[in-house]
Amino acid sequence: MDDRAAEFTQFTSAAFTGLLLDHGSRLIMDGKGCWRDNVFVERLWRSLKYEEVYLHGYETVSAATAGIGRYLTLYNTRRLHSSLADQTPGEAYFTRSSLSAAA
Repeated sequence: MDDRAAEFTQFTSAAFTGLLLDHGSRLIMDGKGCWRDNVFVERLWRSLKYEEVYLHGYETVSAATAGIGRYLTLYNTRRLHSSLADQTPGEAYFTRSSLSAAA
């Protein structure tokens, strides 16, 4: 198992997923317990933590809500992503040409 697989295995283990299911959560995965299923979301959370949360150390929930909201707006509407042909996620997913290309 490579390092990336080890990093995500804890989130696809029967102990973890069973706990979520016991509390009424619905799991969405492409493959049966495959660590790659959540890699894109995990990458977003890593970016959010290191580029926003850890830098600001919020003192209140409202400050955290505002800061994280600003970061996600930047991430989705202003920050270019090489994996999206140097478009923002908003451009890639909500423009007419991107939607027709995806179809």
